[in-house]
Amino acid sequence: MKPVKLSIALAVALLATPFVSFAQEAEAPAAEEEASSPFSATFAVTSDYVFRGVSQTDEGPAFQAGVTYSAPFGLYAGIWGSNVDFGDPDPEAGIRGPNYELDYFVGWNKDLSDAWNLDLGVTRYAYEDDSRFYGNINYNEYIAKLTWSGPVTIGGILAYADDYGNADIEEVYSGLSASYDIGESGFSLGATTGYTSLEYPSDGGRVDYFDGSVTLSKSFGPATATVGYYDTFGSDADELKDGSDIYDDRVAVTITVAVP
Repeated sequence: MKPVKLSIALAVALLATPFVSFAQEAEAPAAEEEASSPFSATFAVTSDYVFRGVSQTDEGPAFQAGVTYSAPFGLYAGIWGSNVDFGDPDPEAGIRGPNYELDYFVGWNKDLSDAWNLDLGVTRYAYEDDSRFYGNINYNEYIAKLTWSGPVTIGGILAYADDYGNADIEEVYSGLSASYDIGESGFSLGATTGYTSLEYPSDGGRVDYFDGSVTLSKSFGPATATVGYYDTFGSDADELKDGSDIYDDRVAVTITVAVP
């Protein structure tokens, strides 16, 4: 689950010369949960792959799938993939962007109490590597999440990358989320806000912006339908929006099926 990755790579390319930015945050298995199989999977189709407020498919649809293996002691590992579209700078010359993203993740998930859960993990964001324009933009992100479950579920995330986009860029992302299940209706309200900071040690440059979302979800057995509104904001976000529509506000519809 990024242009804030590629788009930020594009944004870096857009801001720095004319810039490049799982993707969907990998969902760790519930800590110490007993299951008939250690494997779980998700399949999704969305009208727009939005990661931390930024479209990863140039405002187009995406098909996504992921598999997670839950090991003893709260350990887990998995892979998640999606098509992406960061644009083709010069298709006639064979210069294009990657068509897909694969995220490899490992982590440790632990219930600290009946209400508190801690998740520590590493995600490797990998993209198609034969594109002449972007080159190798793969990088690792170190992620910590803390969640409190009560009448409202509240979560916090802190993520760090020391080589964002394989471009010697330091990235720090922090965010808060909240969700509320509406009785036994199967409906759930959600909201998120996040802050991205990108620093360029080579020239001292910096890009900072916020993102936010509001979602309404409805579960149908193993399937969940979600309608969400997403946006980026802040002075740097306004500048990024002037260079690319992928940072604009948008509405996306997603259907996800979880197995088991």
